[in-house]
Amino acid sequence: MSRVGKAPIALAAGVTVTVSADNVVTVKGPKGELQQAVDRDITVETEGDQLLVKRPSDQKRHKALHGLYRALLNNMVVGVTTGYKIEQELVGVGYRATNTGNTLDLVLGYSHHYVFELPQEIKVSTTAEKGKNPTIILESNDKQLIGQVAAKIRSLRKPEPYKGKGIKFVGEILRRKAGKSASKK
Repeated sequence: MSRVGKAPIALAAGVTVTVSADNVVTVKGPKGELQQAVDRDITVETEGDQLLVKRPSDQKRHKALHGLYRALLNNMVVGVTTGYKIEQELVGVGYRATNTGNTLDLVLGYSHHYVFELPQEIKVSTTAEKGKNPTIILESNDKQLIGQVAAKIRSLRKPEPYKGKGIKFVGEILRRKAGKSASKK
């Protein structure tokens, strides 16, 4: 059996899970509501305060889907209870980030600004303290969506390996390279 798939998902107080006839799982909690369509071969059952994901056979396809849907449903349960938060920092002289509502305005050393319109499900805030790098803070209950948006923001100016300039995740360790001067001695 799939090690991930066979683990039950613990449901916190205030979280309700409903499975419709066409195998769409809806999870409601204090931070919102999420939906996920599940493959028709996989069954989702609620037992007390646990959510169980079961598969019909040991086919390779069923094993793969078993672990996948268990992980997706667990992400949904965690999202509606505690939510997800991603912090990114802008490293570079003159790099700035400001937001008005769900519109993010980035100055990344190019000749133009990047104006990034974020989905309604994501809350964005920016901080710019003197002596520290500007920070973008994304919060949402949907792990897939917040990860995709954070990756898109990071792709606008990936950190380069020589000086480390660019957009990086807070706590991310960059692999640095020595420049030309290190090789000439």
